[in-house]
Amino acid sequence: MIEIINLHKSFGKKHVLRGVNLKVERGESMVVIGGSGSGKSVLIKHIIGILKPDEGKVLIDGIDIATLKENELYEVRKKFGMLFQMSALFDSLSVWENVGFALMRHKKMNEKEVRPLAIEKLKLVGLVGVEDLMPSELSGGMKKRVGLARAIAHEPEILLYDEPTTGIDPILADAINELIIEMKQHLSVTSIAITHDMNSAYKIADRIAMLYEGSIIETGTPDEIKNTQNPVVKQFITGSASGPIKIEGVHYERTLNRT
Repeated sequence: MIEIINLHKSFGKKHVLRGVNLKVERGESMVVIGGSGSGKSVLIKHIIGILKPDEGKVLIDGIDIATLKENELYEVRKKFGMLFQMSALFDSLSVWENVGFALMRHKKMNEKEVRPLAIEKLKLVGLVGVEDLMPSELSGGMKKRVGLARAIAHEPEILLYDEPTTGIDPILADAINELIIEMKQHLSVTSIAITHDMNSAYKIADRIAMLYEGSIIETGTPDEIKNTQNPVVKQFITGSASGPIKIEGVHYERTLNRT
């Protein structure tokens, strides 16, 4: 359903993506892992057409979206729903208005039509009786669920998750992981998540791809990634400070005191 071919992107002198190749099958849950600054967010912005590549292609159902006119790209984007890292709710809108925002704005539906649909989507993510609350009245976990309800409101074919478990405690994070799995099963969507949370990656992924120094260096099932022999992947998934991955801007000097 999604194919990324030799994707390159630079910002000034910084070459962020350096020939990314990745294929995501219809109905698959793909998780892209990588460190901070590795280009995960840049990659996902290309997939949804917010950024255009310097070189390479992003194919959605065989269509190279970088070649589309704005009105054509708008139609392709209707296939997508996205859960943003910090939920990105509108503070001035109630919960149900946030969930139904795209339906009112892009499908020109009125409030009477949208409200029951928004309540239905809220129930799907385990929220009942919160539709008239404001975002400021919600916990972090509830905001994530509202963000997910908004992402699925127009019944997309593809769901994108930007660091879905960031900023919440481990128990809430696992609840979000369960929701992501339920959304795949209930809606039969194709999913791409970017994360550095390996617990989340192992749980929600059919396959995991590691982005490092601008390219995908390994792709495999969760079990294959756990048992990798690639030293870079192994260091990342174990969270070790020692290994080929260097921490930018940080120099460790170890001394051994003997008595």
